[in-house]
Amino acid sequence: MLEPASSAVSEWAASVMSRLSSLLIGGLSFVAFVANTLFWFLPLTLVALVRVLAPWPPLVRACRATAHAIASAWIGLNVLGLKAGGRMQWEVRQPHDVRPDAWYLVTCNHRSWVDIVVLQWLFNRRLPMLTFFLKRELFWVPALGLAWWALEFPFMRRYPRAVLDERPDLRQKDFDTTRSACERFRQAPVCVLNFLEGTRFTAEKRDRQASPFRHLLLPRAGGTAQVVSTLGDRLHAWLDVTIVYPAGTPTFWHLISGQIPRVRVHVEAIAIDPAWLGRDYLADEAFRDGFQAFVRELWMRKDARIGAMLGALADLPA
Repeated sequence: MLEPASSAVSEWAASVMSRLSSLLIGGLSFVAFVANTLFWFLPLTLVALVRVLAPWPPLVRACRATAHAIASAWIGLNVLGLKAGGRMQWEVRQPHDVRPDAWYLVTCNHRSWVDIVVLQWLFNRRLPMLTFFLKRELFWVPALGLAWWALEFPFMRRYPRAVLDERPDLRQKDFDTTRSACERFRQAPVCVLNFLEGTRFTAEKRDRQASPFRHLLLPRAGGTAQVVSTLGDRLHAWLDVTIVYPAGTPTFWHLISGQIPRVRVHVEAIAIDPAWLGRDYLADEAFRDGFQAFVRELWMRKDARIGAMLGALADLPA
């Protein structure tokens, strides 16, 4: 009669030890992440200031290369720390002919801020540095905001759809910002990351949008169309990434405390259609309709793939 009680006590003790272990790993990982960020923040800021204050083209190019090398080292040390603190199992399918000296467009479904770390973990030093468009408010994030500025990440003002409907000129302003950033991206290999959903997925957002997809929000094709139109002749490929977390959508705390047991990633390489080059998404109705149809088909494949990946993983051993 005592065995069930003893078993319950053992399970309780194991649960407590697991939580304490997660707290310890998470706390140490957070301290290491902050320390690593602050360590690289000063040299990155100094390089950016030199680039801004002495805009001699050869020096600007050297400063950009140095800034990207600093960012790669920062990401690499973060990844080493996460590997030491967790036992996350990876299942990855991706093309092997990617290069760090070529231009890429990367699109991805968006579940969590962890997605960015997963992409950095997967692509650091295999592709050029991931660069993505940020909401202007993120400039004020301590240390990271200035770091993103130093790395020349484009900051954009996001307007609600109702405001854009009343002020169509604001939509043109966003496209001008994207075009300007892409013209700068032509100067050195870069990997432009775009989350087509525009925000992190939740079932509530999906239902509010009346999205026809089970695992995805409605895609926004305009920004990606602008990238391929302006930068397409330089792009080696469009890499569409699908990320699945079988245990559920993780938080940043789950990541740094070693509580993401498994992640599965699928990367599909898409050729850039020459017909997309130099087209105006806002003014060219044929281009806009055709590109939106292409993205819808891409999203249909991705939605089915996510369901298949989740189903396949349900039968795999832990």
